[in-house]
Amino acid sequence: MSEDVMGFYRKNIGGLHQAVRVALGIAVAIAAFAYLSGLAAWLVALGGAGFALTGLVGYCPMCAMAGIGRGGVS
Repeated sequence: MSEDVMGFYRKNIGGLHQAVRVALGIAVAIAAFAYLSGLAAWLVALGGAGFALTGLVGYCPMCAMAGIGRGGVS
């Protein structure tokens, strides 16, 4: 996959970081429905899904704002 996907962003997290984000995001989403109920469960699950999504695409907007890239702090 190209480093500059569709011109919108550049990957700023590496492979291991991506895998950890996906795993934790999915775990948080599952735990939200297991331990919470109602709106709180949906909000926490949405946060977990967003975390997993950043891992899937390899781009974290917060890391980009902090200037953190694939090679560490830029």
